[in-house]
Amino acid sequence: MSNKVTVLGSINVDTTSTIEHIPLPGETIASLKRSSAAGGKGANQAIAAVRAGAEVTFIGKVGKDDSGRYMIDCLNEDHVNTKKITEDNMAGTGAATILLDEKGQNSIIVYGGANQRVTKEDVDAASDEIKSSDFVVAQFETPQEAALEMFKVAKDNGVTTILNPAPAATILPELLKVTDVIVPNETESATLTGIEITDESSMLANYEAFKKLGVASLIITVGDKGAFYANESGHEFLPAFKVKPVDTTAAGDTFIGALSSQLKPDFSNMTDAINFAQHASSLTVQKMGAMPSIPMLADIEAVAK
Repeated sequence: MSNKVTVLGSINVDTTSTIEHIPLPGETIASLKRSSAAGGKGANQAIAAVRAGAEVTFIGKVGKDDSGRYMIDCLNEDHVNTKKITEDNMAGTGAATILLDEKGQNSIIVYGGANQRVTKEDVDAASDEIKSSDFVVAQFETPQEAALEMFKVAKDNGVTTILNPAPAATILPELLKVTDVIVPNETESATLTGIEITDESSMLANYEAFKKLGVASLIITVGDKGAFYANESGHEFLPAFKVKPVDTTAAGDTFIGALSSQLKPDFSNMTDAINFAQHASSLTVQKMGAMPSIPMLADIEAVAK
């Protein structure tokens, strides 16, 4: 039986410029290629979850513009429930400008737009969907107050909460108290705890820091090295699957979406779910674009055998 997942998050149109190297201050360089695609951390995570087999509802906001209609069409094509996405008259649809170098590394500039106007009222309008979910997922490209409202509704109804604290920001203390699983990358984790990640013992120290703030489980993604998890049942570092990256833009989002599609609410299959998510991410980084690169369930299962 597939997980029911509700994602609260950002909806962006991504424009990617492929370049030889990230420009230095004051430097002008030529773009080798330029392309646009559907993206946004929230939308990417929703697509990753639904393509990995979950039943997904999305809570978010777009502008009353062509980009907004395009993004809703993209989500509908993958059978994401978009009925809780609203249009905003005051701001345009979110956008991201991505600079991608020849090694597959990127720098990203994000325009929040309508994403920054998601409210507690938008969340409350989706309370029925939240209550019937197995997991809810949020990031920081929409206001934390909305995430807090969703997590409170979820916790009151026995729904497991997953927080992706990206981009890294000061977190509302009350939000951490209703977070079951926090999933930062190594940089975000160190920024939030003040503990630099150099080895497994420093990852455990990060877990202890989050635990004191009320979070029961930590998963740290460490790029092409793998992922670390820790909770009351134990901890483990799971190495990544080696591939040649082309574009790492949606790797973390794919990981979180795929994880939410497979993880059991009691976390009894944590290792298997993380390995599944890492297989999904390994496929994503081998293709260009954010949403277009996210794999389907059959493709993930094929490499996971």
